[in-house]
Amino acid sequence: MTSLVARGLALATRLHPTDLVISDPSLVALVGPNGGGKTSLLRSIARVENAAGNVFVDGECVDGTPPARRRRLLSFMPASRDITWPIPVRDLLGLGADAEDPSRIEALLHTLELDLLADRPVNQLSTGERARVLMARAMASHPKLILLDEPLSNLDPYWVIRFLEIFRQAVHAGKILIVSVHDLSQLRHFDRAILVADGAVQLDKAPAELLSDERFENIFRITLAGADEWTVKQPADQRSLR
Repeated sequence: MTSLVARGLALATRLHPTDLVISDPSLVALVGPNGGGKTSLLRSIARVENAAGNVFVDGECVDGTPPARRRRLLSFMPASRDITWPIPVRDLLGLGADAEDPSRIEALLHTLELDLLADRPVNQLSTGERARVLMARAMASHPKLILLDEPLSNLDPYWVIRFLEIFRQAVHAGKILIVSVHDLSQLRHFDRAILVADGAVQLDKAPAELLSDERFENIFRITLAGADEWTVKQPADQRSLR
């Protein structure tokens, strides 16, 4: 069974020393206010910055592993959809796929409905189309751990639903996905929710438990008023705007 053990992850001024353990394939949401540390935590796990600490995937330390092996351990999809390199979609996916598995690229093109875009330069695609390409690239090498920073942003409703389905299929295939999200209504699709604020993990619970926690309301400054309905939680001394 796929597992993640991260110890002492830290980035100066952005992420306090943090431990994270995920013992089984699961779909984990990262939530928190802007600037709270969600992206810093994802980047620290992905080892794309010089973060302190250690990351183990299935007991194997990510640091020091050759690039080809690291691609099989984890992948990271950034929040930015900017791609300036005029490389065709098919070739971009090929950079992350294993040479001995050419059918993988075709399967991903089909799954993400990119067949008709396969020969188009990525930098000529729309933001939503580039999101699908980057999602396909994140999955190309069959990684055990997939880290996704705001993958549902800039997607139309159809693709939000399809991405959530693809996430669940990946979990059923034995993978761990850690996904940062802003739309709190999407948390019901996740197995676990982690609230990151002020550069630290503040809560780590089942989604329903997290949403009903008073600390959640205080950190987000909102109150649950009904099913997927929220109101602003104003301080008692705050005056109304006139």
